[in-house]
Amino acid sequence: MMKRREFLALGAALPGLAAGGGNALMYLGGFPRRMFVIDEASEKVVGEIAMTKGTPRFTTLSEDKKRFYVMADNMEDCEIVDIAARRVVDTFRLSEGAKKIRLRGMAVEPQQNYAVMLTKAATKQVDRWEIGANTILQFDLKEKKVMRTIPWPKGEEREFAAFKFSPDGKNLFLFGEDIVVLDTKEFKETDKWELSRPLEDGFGRINFGQMDDQHDEPGFFTGLFTVQDAVQNRRIMGIARVNLQQKQVDFYALGPAQPVGFTMSPDRKFGYGLRQEVGRYEFWTFDLTKRAVHSRTEFAGRPRMSLKTSSNGKFLYIYNAGNTIDIYEAATYKYLRTITLDGDMTSDLFIIPRA
Repeated sequence: MMKRREFLALGAALPGLAAGGGNALMYLGGFPRRMFVIDEASEKVVGEIAMTKGTPRFTTLSEDKKRFYVMADNMEDCEIVDIAARRVVDTFRLSEGAKKIRLRGMAVEPQQNYAVMLTKAATKQVDRWEIGANTILQFDLKEKKVMRTIPWPKGEEREFAAFKFSPDGKNLFLFGEDIVVLDTKEFKETDKWELSRPLEDGFGRINFGQMDDQHDEPGFFTGLFTVQDAVQNRRIMGIARVNLQQKQVDFYALGPAQPVGFTMSPDRKFGYGLRQEVGRYEFWTFDLTKRAVHSRTEFAGRPRMSLKTSSNGKFLYIYNAGNTIDIYEAATYKYLRTITLDGDMTSDLFIIPRA
């Protein structure tokens, strides 16, 4: 296989390749204690957001795309960023004294009045750390205080949990083997979507894979899923579009399961993925209209990668691990050029159209 530096040099010399992935702004957490702001059109760093508590580790984008909720690398502090002003406007932490409370996951209510967070406490004793249970909290973002502890459905504590609010904020979806629906007045279970059961007779249960809701309609998400073929005893990979409100899954199989990621184009016509194995890196394109694998090709990747589509869908951005964002043409997989930052990146890439 062609070495990566040779592949990049070849791509840099190719004439007539597409220029311009769109006119959005790109935001990316980085060392030390900052977020890079990159102009997508010029592919230049045009500013940065200085963090006050630590280097960004996980970032949540508000529903109106006006604020970031940035979890610092100490897993205790959360910083609230005004995106337009490019500055931290508020912070909060739950830790007090010898009791350290780690933030392990968060979803922000659409009106940004409160957040729901998965937490774990560690209290320092004289001779040991006492580790608490995994706890779900409702946290008032205005008053900076815990409003309540939300009980685990059926009292079944989980090590990890993902949350998503309905577009109107009236329901909270808790993702696990099944999707549990909680009302957001009392946070009691009102419904349960038993995805652990087969979608139909003779069909295995569906398992969540990598999903992407950046370009999907509110209340929907599209991604790669796997099911167990009960007859052949093998894993099957397919794409599903999930309607959370209506509890509907539109699933179609693509073939044997592969270790491939997924991100979707802005027009929702194509999906793109990366196959990542040591010594073997591939681009995949999924035609979401024809419900088929459109193409796949091997390329000179790097040991750890993440993938995003540009705001106009013409480019693919390879980022993560290190300080470079490699740009490829989506239609041909041709390498175009590289954006080089003056520090390593630490968190997900957000591409937000200008207002």
